[in-house]
Amino acid sequence: MAGSATIRDLRNRFPRVRKIVEAEGEVVVTERGKPRYRLTLYSAAAAEAPAAKDYVARMKRHQPRPMSRAAAKALHEHNRGER
Repeated sequence: MAGSATIRDLRNRFPRVRKIVEAEGEVVVTERGKPRYRLTLYSAAAAEAPAAKDYVARMKRHQPRPMSRAAAKALHEHNRGER
């Protein structure tokens, strides 16, 4: 079971809270009697950088589809009118 501490304990007695985290692996921090936060030990595997995003693929998803040559010619003729 995880240990517990209050916000005041974090401010005034952090070395004691740190020992609880090291012994139990987790501390639930309460605020006004209600559990609000969870302190856990740092692990390098959890802190790895996320995978790089493919911004070009994202941009292409939001770009309008190109018109076909025939559709472009028809639009041009329509806009041109009787000239």
